[in-house]
Amino acid sequence: MPEKQPKNSVPIAKKIDHVLEMHGDKRNDPYFWLNERENPEVLAYLKAENSYADAVMKDTEDFQQQLFDEMKARYNENDESLPYFFNEYWYIVRYEEGKEHPLFTRKHLTLENPEELILDVNILAEKHKFFEVGSVAVSPNNKLASYSSDNMGRRIYELNFKNLETGEILQDQIPNTTGKAVWANDNEHVFYIRKDESLRAFQVYLHQLGTDSSQDVLVFHEKDETFDVNVYKTKSLEYIFIASSSTISDEQRFIPANDVLAEWKIIQPRIDDLEYAVEHYQDEFYIITNADDATNFKLVKTKVAQPGIEFWTDVIPHREDVLLEGFEIFNKYLVLEERTEGLLQLKIINSADNSAHFLPFSDPTYTAYIGLNLEFDTDKLRYGYTSLTQPSSTFEYDMKERTTILLKQQEVLGGDFSPENYISERIWAEARDGKKVPISLVFHKDTPKSSETPLLLYGYGSYGHTVDASFSNVRLSLLNRGFIFAIAHIRGGEYLGREWYEDGKMLSKKNTFFDFIDAAKHLIKENYTSSAHLYAMGGSAGGLLVGAVMNYEPELFNGIVAQVPFVDVVTTMLDETIPLTTGEFDEWGNPKKKKYYDYMKSYSPYDNIEAKNYPNLLITTGFHDSQVQYWEPAKWTAKLRDLKTDQNLLIFKTDLSSGHGGASGRFESLREDALEYAFIIKLENKIDGK
Repeated sequence: MPEKQPKNSVPIAKKIDHVLEMHGDKRNDPYFWLNERENPEVLAYLKAENSYADAVMKDTEDFQQQLFDEMKARYNENDESLPYFFNEYWYIVRYEEGKEHPLFTRKHLTLENPEELILDVNILAEKHKFFEVGSVAVSPNNKLASYSSDNMGRRIYELNFKNLETGEILQDQIPNTTGKAVWANDNEHVFYIRKDESLRAFQVYLHQLGTDSSQDVLVFHEKDETFDVNVYKTKSLEYIFIASSSTISDEQRFIPANDVLAEWKIIQPRIDDLEYAVEHYQDEFYIITNADDATNFKLVKTKVAQPGIEFWTDVIPHREDVLLEGFEIFNKYLVLEERTEGLLQLKIINSADNSAHFLPFSDPTYTAYIGLNLEFDTDKLRYGYTSLTQPSSTFEYDMKERTTILLKQQEVLGGDFSPENYISERIWAEARDGKKVPISLVFHKDTPKSSETPLLLYGYGSYGHTVDASFSNVRLSLLNRGFIFAIAHIRGGEYLGREWYEDGKMLSKKNTFFDFIDAAKHLIKENYTSSAHLYAMGGSAGGLLVGAVMNYEPELFNGIVAQVPFVDVVTTMLDETIPLTTGEFDEWGNPKKKKYYDYMKSYSPYDNIEAKNYPNLLITTGFHDSQVQYWEPAKWTAKLRDLKTDQNLLIFKTDLSSGHGGASGRFESLREDALEYAFIIKLENKIDGK
């Protein structure tokens, strides 16, 4: 690679042969050297790509600024969260005009009392290009607060502590944590989690305030590299739990929150394919689990004194057609978060007579979820609701009177938004194996369905993560320019239940890609759009999705946006020093076993690039990304440049100061959105007007 390149020249990464061998199969990876983070030539290449991207998008600079300004203008810069009451205080997170970061505040007993500032993140972030607070937690006596911060984007947090009575920042500093701190009830001890070299959460420590972190006590060490750990306190505040989890198995242990030196007791020792999560109420543990072949999960309970699986009794039995996603316990009610035929429902059960009813939702596709409910003895349920046309809202539902009050709705400023101006739909596409794939869509009421209509299709399809239909302020900038936005609820997510996930992982992973392709073809067949105006977007594992799809069907999309894409599947999954690799074996398979190696290699986007035409491409990454290392999209870009036979755009943009989540700050991330939208709109020749 030349030392200096003109800004408008196409960057060419040099090739250095690097043979990787496994199971007698040899792969030459000539761009393997790009993983040398400290190599000046690597940084020079990334900067050359950035300069080239800027040059290619030069004609959209003013338009990107216009998009940024209109996106930002829809937000209330003086916004604040809905107050919630806990342990004598109302807690509020708010933003001030002209500032990028939040202020964490509280008010004693009533909202009329003076505001107390817990933390002003703007002050902490002043000297950093990237700054993010992971969590803020107040001690049980309300006198102290822990807070965690990351100034690189690697999701490695330093824990600090503040005296809320004096404003003093304590000397206690704990580096290399997950960012979470759980207070014991004595107000002197906190539990936290450390990460290993691969950034796996693997050890739980106990810290006593006023002591050096080097003196902290190791409470639990998860030695199985396919598991990571979490620590939390129950809603009752009576127990502290350590949850040790892999993709397909859980093990939970607990102590009374009043006794940090108590012996940890295990609920149920880990068993392959046994998943469970625990909450506490009175003298019982309530457990959501897939025990006894409960594929879609069920709810059981057991006495605290007898927590083992042999004592679990059903509260809500398993149902073949209903996925149980969550629950909330109240003194007189049990609330279930369920998914039926893809749509979330909230079911209220009266504990006295076991009568039940559902909250009514009317949109064809939407998201509903149990909100923050910290009190047991109440008839009031806080829940959230949003759809493709309805801004995010928090409601209070009286479970006794069955009445609903809107507490807060996301504001959409600018004066040009009304839900009635937009139409949402849910349609079903037939996949090649006969399965029906749901697609959620939204568009402006003035946008026609035709072969000339641009459509952006979004997908993810991994880890059982479901991309539900929700509102986006930012998306209005596309919808108002005549685009249709669609979400393909493909296998690999849990939209249609647990089996929908199981049928899109491991040796069934290709179903994820084929579902997306078949959904796209269905949209074309039904005259929503055409290939000339069809675009795809996906991030992280969704980047794998669009990368694999364009190898299978390079002519199907006019353009693709791949955000922090996971595209070098085989090499990454063979390297256990890379963050998250070992914990992913239950999702993708372990390529040290030949059948998984062969299957991964057959779909890995990087390994399957060929000399052929590809769609227009915008690829993004963060240099400090801890989830998908920057070199995956860098290598992918370099190989595509070398082999593709078309003259379509290929732009690769690296944020040199951020990680997997992109830029920090409330509005800076909108510049990334503006770039992505400008790229798509440029391809549609719609830059000069709406």
